[in-house]
Amino acid sequence: MVFSSLPFLFFYLPVVLLIYKLTPLKLRNLFLLLASLFFYGWGEPVYILIMFLSTAVDYTHGMLVERWRSDDRKARLAVASSVFFNLAILVFFKYWDFIAGNVNALTGLNLPIFGIPLPIGISFYTFQTMSYTIDVYRQSAPVQRNVITFGAYVTLFPQLIAGPIIKYKTVAEQLVSRTENLEKFVSGVRRFTVGLAKKVLLANAIGELWDQALASQSLTVAGAWLGLAAYAFQIYFDFSGYSDMAIGLGRMLGFEFIENFNYPYISRSVVDFWKRWHISLTTWFREYLYFPLGGNRVPRWKWVRNILIVWLLTGLWHGAGWNFLLWGLYYALFMLAERLFLGKWLEKLPRALQHVYALFVVLIGWALFAVEDMGRLGAYLSACFGG
Repeated sequence: MVFSSLPFLFFYLPVVLLIYKLTPLKLRNLFLLLASLFFYGWGEPVYILIMFLSTAVDYTHGMLVERWRSDDRKARLAVASSVFFNLAILVFFKYWDFIAGNVNALTGLNLPIFGIPLPIGISFYTFQTMSYTIDVYRQSAPVQRNVITFGAYVTLFPQLIAGPIIKYKTVAEQLVSRTENLEKFVSGVRRFTVGLAKKVLLANAIGELWDQALASQSLTVAGAWLGLAAYAFQIYFDFSGYSDMAIGLGRMLGFEFIENFNYPYISRSVVDFWKRWHISLTTWFREYLYFPLGGNRVPRWKWVRNILIVWLLTGLWHGAGWNFLLWGLYYALFMLAERLFLGKWLEKLPRALQHVYALFVVLIGWALFAVEDMGRLGAYLSACFGG
């Protein structure tokens, strides 16, 4: 079930909102948990078991961290165990077939390829639950002793399948007590409607132009760039539309989620673009990977290493494919270049030229992101430059 589907709009959402508003305050988290599990299990009920397992493991590990607070070695072990479990689930379902296929091709081994469908939203909820245990260890979030409340956080349907990535510490208080009033509800309805329009009226229609460009066997230069522009708008209206719908649904239920997009296509540099695009993901990687690696407060070679690690993993987070690794490396190189020397040169240019530069880099990046077949990717990029 997706937010733009008829069953969601005309059955699930009205019924859930009505029952939620009639439910006593003390039972609303329980109702949200049950309603969210129904939402998640609509397409693949078996994957609810993974959701239960993830919730139970991270709830337990949060309690262990709190219990072993005085013994740092044990507390660190609990955090490491939680991280390992979440990454193991993610690697098995999302990356195993990719890894096994490439290992088999390179070595002649016969590692099994399972072909298991990817559980919806697994990249989002594993990152959320993993950050919970880390934040409890850092004492930046309170441990949640109520398993129903924690389960409601993990399964919360507005942001379950497409983000934004909601860290527990940002909604911990709201899970216990949240403000609900008519003004907030109306604001949520308005935000949801805007997101729905972005998705249905803009993203889906613009996507057809990109599909035609990608399928064409005789692309002109103008056609290739028009196709990339179409994909850039499609992915923006699609993803930001889902984020708007998630934020709007959250407000209807009394929650306030973080913004995930901030007019990314007005950026004048790659660094600026990634401060505006998928904000919840970039802040997650910065807080839970980049800073623990040392950030930029390390020797230059380690800083370069940190940037490469973060962006290669950012690429892989988006999908299991060589094009995603290439996409991550592509942005890592531009991040390094802008911070080492290119940024100072760009500042001397007129703003319009800075904007043109940023859009050029982003559009080429979308080609790397969207075209998974390396041969087709090469042909498409060649068409962009007259090949």
